[in-house]
Amino acid sequence: MISKYGREFIAVPLSSIARWIESTGLTPNMLTLIGFALTAAVAAVLASGQLFLGGWLLIAAALFDTLDGAVARISGKTTRFGAFLDSVMDRYSEAVTLLAIAAYYLTQPEPQLPVMLVFFAMAGSLMVSYARARAEGLGIECKEGFFQRTERIVVLIVGLIFGWLLPVLWILAIGTNLTAIQRIVDVYRNAGDSARP
Repeated sequence: MISKYGREFIAVPLSSIARWIESTGLTPNMLTLIGFALTAAVAAVLASGQLFLGGWLLIAAALFDTLDGAVARISGKTTRFGAFLDSVMDRYSEAVTLLAIAAYYLTQPEPQLPVMLVFFAMAGSLMVSYARARAEGLGIECKEGFFQRTERIVVLIVGLIFGWLLPVLWILAIGTNLTAIQRIVDVYRNAGDSARP
């Protein structure tokens, strides 16, 4: 839901920024890699325990992360490799952010529960993406899911800025895995197989 309406909300300013970036000669793939580098820098801030600052910086990194696709569309440089690279780096960005949060909690008393929640959140987020990729590899469209990447980033930013990180980790751990299950059920319904268990 956020993914759908959020794109519409920022479409006009994003296009203006993308046109300016395109004029600098930066390619979409360069922007993808720069975006990951920015996220990795934010992850270092989070790992150091500066969660409030990290939350605000994550907003900037997330907005920058949308520019590669916008520049690709405006410049007519959309490529299959570019789409592939963007998806892979998105997974790395999410992983490095969650690992940074785990690193922060490992410096705190009784880190076991939050670190386990980070593990389940990471596993769920990867399965959400993998379920779609595997389904589309079989020729089945799979875009269902109430807790996609945009929603996960927004929830995480809210948790970091407002100091609700532990409740947000519960939401991420449960929401990501429920979304993966939602996609499994959706593919099951749309697979069209004659023999099902």
